[in-house]
Formats: sequence, C-alpha cells, structure tokens
Amino acid sequence: MTSTNPVIAVLGGTGEEGFGLALRWSESGYRVIIGSRSLDRAISRASEANSSLSSGSVPVEAMDNLAAARTCDISVLTVPYTAHEATLTTVKEALQGKILVDVTVPLVPPRVSQVHLPSGGSAGQEAQAILGENVRVVTAFQNISAMHLRHTSHKIECDVLVCGDDETACEHVIRMAEAAGMVGWNAGPLANAVALESLTPVLLAMNQRYKTNNAGICVTGIRRG
Repeated sequence: MTSTNPVIAVLGGTGEEGFGLALRWSESGYRVIIGSRSLDRAISRASEANSSLSSGSVPVEAMDNLAAARTCDISVLTVPYTAHEATLTTVKEALQGKILVDVTVPLVPPRVSQVHLPSGGSAGQEAQAILGENVRVVTAFQNISAMHLRHTSHKIECDVLVCGDDETACEHVIRMAEAAGMVGWNAGPLANAVALESLTPVLLAMNQRYKTNNAGICVTGIRRG
C-alpha cells in the first residue's frame, strides 16, 4: 500500500450499497473500481457513477470481480449473503496480503427484519475462515442506509462501527468512513461482527414500524481524541 490513498475495489459494487460507497470515495479522491460478476454490468454502473460525479472527482473504473481484486489495495464486499462464499472463493488468491472490508449481512428473505446467525458466527468470521490468515478481514458499513450514500451532498448522521483483529486495517477503514462523510469507531475484534451484522435486521424492523427507510445509529458518550 502506498502513502497516498489506497485503491479500493467494491466487489458487488453494482448494488445500491456498493454503488453509493463507490460514489462517495471517488468524490473524496480515492481511485475506486466497481467490480461485478458481469463486466458489462460493472461498465454500465461505472458510467452511471461518472455521469453524476462532481468536477475534480476521480473517475470510477469497471472490472470483473477477480480483476478488481487483483488491482486493489483494499476490497469492499457488498454482495448478498447468498453470494458471499462463492464470491470470496473466486477472489481468494487475489486478496492475499490485502484488506477485505466485509459489508455483508446474513439476511434470510423474506424475514429480513429478523436476526439470523450463520453457522460461522457472522459473515465476517466466515470470510476470514474462507480467505485465511493472510487477508485482514474487517467488517463495517452494514448499518448505513443506501438511501444516505447515493446523494453525496447529503450529510450522513450515522456512525460506522468497525470490527477487526488487525488494528492498522481497522484504522484504514475508519479513515474510509470519514472520507465518505461518516464517523467511524473501532468496535473491537472480528468476533464482535455478530453484533454489527445483527443490528441491520433490527434497523430494518424499525424502518418498517416507523415508515422510513434510513434508520441508523450514533455513538454517544465518547470524546474523539
């Protein structure tokens, strides 16, 4: 990784969450690659992103997931849980020695407002098991509504909880959260990912009850140094 901003690949970046994150990081000066199983789909979404970016932003690039994983310094996985294992297996060798930010939540449709604990404990822990110890897995951004991310001029009043076993990797992700207009907090080791991922169905249940689509969380009682 260089002393400048790392290259970010958003694997599954054609979805709304990944697309919104890609927009915000590009606006902040990062080189961002939208990855997809379909190169044509990635090209289409990258073109859509570039048409909406402000002057001076770094143009978003498009690659298939494997090429994006090979090119990046940090990969951000934003696929549905049903595609989680298959996507990670595809890019496993390309990610060795790098950071993976897992945004995946193990939702089980149609009951997406109900917490589901996968056999591996959490999607983040399953990602670490699949990729091996030479990939630094961090979990973050699960609880940020895509509705917030898409409009880059919109101030996001939600915090990002970051979990991982490597402190340096977590600090990189906290800086990425701040670059995207949010406040990032180190929420402990990767084992805590189960709590982060479980917050998403809780927020979805609150969205349903209170007729909204952008419930989030804010940390109080801590002074930032």
